[in-house]
Amino acid sequence: MEYKISELAGICNVNKETIRYYERKSLIPKPYRNNSGYRIYGDSTVKRVSFIKKMQDLGFSLSEIYKLLGIVDKDSDRCQDMYQFVSEKQMDVEKKINDLKHIQKVLSNLKDCCPNERDLYACPIIENVLDDSG
Repeated sequence: MEYKISELAGICNVNKETIRYYERKSLIPKPYRNNSGYRIYGDSTVKRVSFIKKMQDLGFSLSEIYKLLGIVDKDSDRCQDMYQFVSEKQMDVEKKINDLKHIQKVLSNLKDCCPNERDLYACPIIENVLDDSG
């Protein structure tokens, strides 16, 4: 099928500026234009935009998605390259989770040291943070 930009945006649940941005960043191929000058997209672009949105939902940045699309567009070693890329992203996510768990623990410990009854000048949270920063 053929779609104008507004139709493509509606199908993919994005706005027209997103489609134009993806074109400028070479995430999707430049469409052909009909006699009236309208951009015309095909089903392959619908699939590509859907892929981009799903990868963003998984935490991939547009620059990472650009690299992923390079893998997708390649004919040979596609699966091996994709596996490596996704594995690296998984390790990155696991590191972020561990970092967030550490932050959560530190914040919980800071909160636990506060009896909520002291005046501002004797705040154990502030004292604790100041002691750790030196």
